[in-house]
Amino acid sequence: MERREVESFFEKAASVRALVIGDLMLDEYLWGKAERISPEAPVQVVEVTREDLRLGGAGNVVHNLVALGCQVSVCSVIGSDENGFMLRKAFEAKGIGLEGLLDDPSRRTSKKTRVIAANQQIVRIDRETKSAVGAACEKGMLDYLSANCGNFDVIVVSDYLKGVLTGPVLSAVCQAGRDLGIPVVVDPKGSDYTKYRGATLLTPNRKEAEIASGMAITDLDSLESAAATLLGNLGLDALLITRSEAGMSLFPAQGGAVHIPTVAREVFDVTGAGDTVISVLSLGLACGLTLAEAAWVANVAAGIAVGKLGTSTVSPEEIVAEVGHGMKDSDSKIKNLDVLAHVIEKEHARGKKVVFTNGCFDLLHVGHVKYLQKARQLGDLLVVGLNTDASVKRLKGETRPLIEESERAHILAALDCIDYVVLFDEDTPLTLIRALTPDILVKGGDYSVDEVVGREVVEAAGGRVELIQFVDGRSTSRIIEKILASY
Repeated sequence: MERREVESFFEKAASVRALVIGDLMLDEYLWGKAERISPEAPVQVVEVTREDLRLGGAGNVVHNLVALGCQVSVCSVIGSDENGFMLRKAFEAKGIGLEGLLDDPSRRTSKKTRVIAANQQIVRIDRETKSAVGAACEKGMLDYLSANCGNFDVIVVSDYLKGVLTGPVLSAVCQAGRDLGIPVVVDPKGSDYTKYRGATLLTPNRKEAEIASGMAITDLDSLESAAATLLGNLGLDALLITRSEAGMSLFPAQGGAVHIPTVAREVFDVTGAGDTVISVLSLGLACGLTLAEAAWVANVAAGIAVGKLGTSTVSPEEIVAEVGHGMKDSDSKIKNLDVLAHVIEKEHARGKKVVFTNGCFDLLHVGHVKYLQKARQLGDLLVVGLNTDASVKRLKGETRPLIEESERAHILAALDCIDYVVLFDEDTPLTLIRALTPDILVKGGDYSVDEVVGREVVEAAGGRVELIQFVDGRSTSRIIEKILASY
């Protein structure tokens, strides 16, 4: 996927409604220095200098989805204790839907405390209840799911084996997903995966896949055999096995395996990386990405997550920046219209004057460059609408364009005078002009003002049309004629 496609993907996130069901917990981090041994016992003494409390377990999936821009609700059971109160308070602050969050006075809200010194975990302390929730809470969850599953675009199941996800609850979730056509994405735990039968997608790591399939995974052949066993036994649409430094492997029920290599980078902590993967993957499926596309973006996000210490989130901006890392100068300027419309809205709010022009720009020449430089001087930023290949062919004939649209876009974006490039498939840029409402609409001097498409839209918004003369004797057609005559 290109950077602009990933940007457009995240533009859709705000409209996605996600339900997270699973084991909620708090992650407490005690940061300090360990510079001496205790006189009481042969253990390190940690002088705590900072404390940090974060959402953990399924709560970290919620946190990740919120950071990605989703609307999120939770369905779970917590204790009627101080930690449960803190969880509710944290969710309320993030605008999480809590209608499916139940209290059980007999349970202890899970809390994991990690003591860290010199960026290394010294010890972890767990306080939790692991027994299955009681019949009343199970019925409360089932009632909530029955009444509300149809309100969501994706359901994310985050299992930590703490007793919330009973057999009837998991069966109800997977069946609801099938009946309603909603993706059910599961981060599984344990050795018996039959409880997830009928889910859309499971995301075990390599070790978990070994345990669940009963097969040792030592190479790609054994990996594919284990995946085939799980797919066949569980009736899944796909299986995604994360493989640490080897990346991840996607196994669709229909079609061949897709192996996605990891991006080499320094690893500080893998805690919560799986939560990042399932969050991005679920959002991708909810937004209409293919399985392979969603897995690819999730892999990028995982590479960012492991570079952070502790359970952390990854933002859309970080993912987009990582995707565009190899083409910073030009790729970042090429936008899809949905993304660019928001960018220009912000620029207008800052009082910036936006200039717009359009064209095919096939075989870019000095006449084009001079024209674009003059257009940029009329305002604070210049947006260029670029005809796609199909549009150029309709306008110029079957032999055009000579340069395909992606190359033309990158060549234009490399010019300092251009701030943004957006492609359009129509014969005219009227849709772009309506969406962007530029302050100044620029066309070549071979037009009259009345002939300029979009003039009424721009003038109605208080803008104006400017005509700029082209450099005499410079045109793509003449270049083509010269080449043909010479060669």
